[in-house]
Amino acid sequence: MPALFDPLTLRGLTLGNRIVVSPMCQYSSPDGVATPWHAVHLGSRAVGGAALVITEATAVVAEGRISPWDLGIWRDDQAEALAPMVKFIRSQGRVAGIQLAHAGRKGSTGRPWENRGAIAVDAGGWEPVGPTVEPFTPGYPVPRALDAAGIAAVVTGFRDAAVRAGDTGFEVAEIHAAHGYLLHQFLSPLSNTRTDAYGGSFDNRIRLCLEVVDAVRAVWPERLPLLVRLSSTDWVDGGWTVDDSVVLARQLRDHGVDLIDCSSGGNAAHAQIPVAPGYQVPAAARIRAEAGIATGAVGLITTPHHANEIVAQEHADCVLLARAILRDPYWPLRAAEALGHPMDWPAQYLRAAPADARQRETVTVDSEND
Repeated sequence: MPALFDPLTLRGLTLGNRIVVSPMCQYSSPDGVATPWHAVHLGSRAVGGAALVITEATAVVAEGRISPWDLGIWRDDQAEALAPMVKFIRSQGRVAGIQLAHAGRKGSTGRPWENRGAIAVDAGGWEPVGPTVEPFTPGYPVPRALDAAGIAAVVTGFRDAAVRAGDTGFEVAEIHAAHGYLLHQFLSPLSNTRTDAYGGSFDNRIRLCLEVVDAVRAVWPERLPLLVRLSSTDWVDGGWTVDDSVVLARQLRDHGVDLIDCSSGGNAAHAQIPVAPGYQVPAAARIRAEAGIATGAVGLITTPHHANEIVAQEHADCVLLARAILRDPYWPLRAAEALGHPMDWPAQYLRAAPADARQRETVTVDSEND
């Protein structure tokens, strides 16, 4: 069996293969509520064979959105809109995951296909928050620096969102601490120049991340896994590094995190990132080996053989697909055929399946009827 199609067990949950749909913002949620677009987007990836389908960054509080059109789970009606999608994903034998997020100083901005700059309050925007009053880059909103009460409210927001997610039926929760959003802003010395208990030293800068993890783990079912997405490096001198990620990952492991989703960048507009196929895999491999925790690799993983090689060589425990699975929701089914380990196709799609898949289904049905 190709390593990519080995089961993966995290706590009391077993994924049927090592292919995960990476969280990808759709910017299509009026007032944070999922729509039929999300049902089709998430449902088609479940039909396509990915073992774990993770929602886009889902804001834990209203001011934690990136844009006014971001998905949210700070209200019960938002969770209720996600429930049918979770039920459908599970009906396909897949696992539904949710990424809990807070954009911090990168909030109150436009959709990428319209305008990435600041959105004024009278146009539906808000005053975002951050570790300091420094904006991400010129043209972005000027944030309000979080005080002690504001930090406590962020932690509570993550905790309450995790409760709603669990009640909705999600079986995997991922905390977003990457891509220049709030928790990453606190981690990195590029964006965190505070002088209180949440800034300065490494231990102070990771404090908020650990507090959020502890709050979520306390309410997330013990049998279900908790993931954290990290930007493994800022790709900027003087910023967050892979060495830092290894040290943090060890602590996250000890605080009940089960897998580190290893991305990078997003906190410095001027970063020079050496983008190439698998360019973030070395970070996933280092964190896995040196922190003693499962990792996921993401970033320009597009071919079945490359994905299988990453898992087979133990550089990561799973791969998270983004653009590749946007282009082809059925990438896992095609990958299985390419690697010589065909998966069962949905019965409704068998007429379009390769001949051997149709034959397998016929043999299975006939044997059940004997």
